Amino acid sequence: MGIIYFGSGLILLIALWYIWAVNNLIAKRNRVKQCRSGICVALKQRNDMIPNLVAAVKSYMGHENEILTRITELRSHSFQPSQEAEQIKSGNELSGLLTKLQLSVENYPELKANEQFHRLQNSIEDMELQLQAIRRTYNAAVTDYNNTIEMFPSSVVARQQGHHQEELIDIPEPEQQNVNVAELLR
Repeated sequence: MGIIYFGSGLILLIALWYIWAVNNLIAKRNRVKQCRSGICVALKQRNDMIPNLVAAVKSYMGHENEILTRITELRSHSFQPSQEAEQIKSGNELSGLLTKLQLSVENYPELKANEQFHRLQNSIEDMELQLQAIRRTYNAAVTDYNNTIEMFPSSVVARQQGHHQEELIDIPEPEQQNVNVAELLR
């Protein structure tokens, strides 16, 4: 009789653990999706500000038109119906270009004194800081999810439930390099 209770208790314990593991994996996967969506929302907000920034800068700058053209291209490309991963990649490149644009603006004191430009510049800088924070949160959520998928015994449940690893956001090598200000100011 004691063996039956022990066996039943063990089966119940395993069943409860399995249910907990399934729910835990679902919660972690949904956290990753939420963070990815947060990045896309922040990119959309930033991209909504960019046309005003470009319009303010265009009237003062001549030789930086290449940067402005590429920013405009990326902005229009970023929110065509596509995968979130493409939006995030375009958003990362756009962040790099906005940094280059900020450095180019240093040569235009009358532009830097323009109140509308200053407000836009501050708003975009705030948005960039928010994006960095969201990207870090996303990478932390992905790492947590991937660890749960890979570690035993939850890896058994993950395989059965069809969970797959998510990719971290990586900044491409060229964007990790220091910006050559002299080259930008030619």
